Amino acid sequence: MKTLELQFMNEEGKTVRFSVDAPREDVTEAQISQAMDVIIAANVFPSSGGDLIAKKGARLIDTTVTEWTFA
Repeated sequence: MKTLELQFMNEEGKTVRFSVDAPREDVTEAQISQAMDVIIAANVFPSSGGDLIAKKGARLIDTTVTEWTFA
């Protein structure tokens, strides 16, 4: 399972993270950067430390889960 984590800085200088499950396989760094700019400009996601003011980074997390079920 893949998750895209978007990392922003808020007015207090704290990191705010948003996760996107199952991002497109062909998403590019430029598209992610542009989407983050739109999120900052739209100012629609509040944080306890104030508005989002800057992009900090992004990362693609690839997790493998092995699950066993016992009756």
